[in-house]
Amino acid sequence: GIGVIARVTPEHKVRLVDVLRKKGEVVAMTGDGVNDAPAVKKADIGIAMGITGTEVTKEAAVMILTDDNFSTIVKAVEVGRGLYDNLARYVRFQIGGLFGYIFTFLGASIFNVAKGIPLLPLQTLWVSFTMLSIQSVGLGYSKPAAGLMDRPPLPPTKPILTRGLIVWLALVGLVMTIGTLGVISWAEHEHGLAIARTMGMVTFALFLLFFSIESKDQRDSAFSLDTFSDKTFIVTTSGSFVLLVLSTVLDIFHTVMKTVTLDVRQWLICAAVALSIVVAAEIRKAVLRRTASKAIRPASAPGPEPLP
Repeated sequence: GIGVIARVTPEHKVRLVDVLRKKGEVVAMTGDGVNDAPAVKKADIGIAMGITGTEVTKEAAVMILTDDNFSTIVKAVEVGRGLYDNLARYVRFQIGGLFGYIFTFLGASIFNVAKGIPLLPLQTLWVSFTMLSIQSVGLGYSKPAAGLMDRPPLPPTKPILTRGLIVWLALVGLVMTIGTLGVISWAEHEHGLAIARTMGMVTFALFLLFFSIESKDQRDSAFSLDTFSDKTFIVTTSGSFVLLVLSTVLDIFHTVMKTVTLDVRQWLICAAVALSIVVAAEIRKAVLRRTASKAIRPASAPGPEPLP
């Protein structure tokens, strides 16, 4: 609800901030005069006027409106939500990829896949550089998700990595592990160790590529127009894929990284297996959207009052 409190003293303003904070609200207080400074200092977000505000209020505030325009606060909130959303994308992608690395190397050691070494050291570094690092930049600097200002604010105590999200990211790592080790095991039996490790590198890299696309938003499908309208993310994704292809084609990579050229059939196998992460992510998103729609579904509106 919206309430208006007028003609209050500085003590009343401080008391109002205390009451709201005790109820779990995040309080922002604006002010320009000396008498506003205590409440501005006490609030979670103190906002001072940059033009008409006193120096005392500016010192007490954490935000200064240089144009004294309240609409600037809305823009600041939008920028802040965008930064948080990009940070959350980055963290989700990094942790999911980390789980994938750990489980893949652990599984290869336990089940003796590719002699316990699924990827050679330089192959591992190349995947980290071309996929994990470049795609992290793409997620961190891409445009924020659409409709961020329409979403309810997050509780201040809610961490970026919740227990449910950690379980999901561990499941992502497990899917990457099963797919990568499955491809390596099959290729080692059919084509030898060199092709097996190259196919394993390609499969794992494509897992990361597809997961980065799914990491752009936790609920909206990756097949939405918003995903493909982000120029920064398209550039990084295209660059990552080209570098991956070059690592299996150029002779210099064959010599340094011990990779080999894969035929079309082998590439299709790697891509088909890696697409399993897209299926899993889209199923999760569909469940989250369904759950959210049920939670915010308004109660049925009452019918019109009968005529007298």
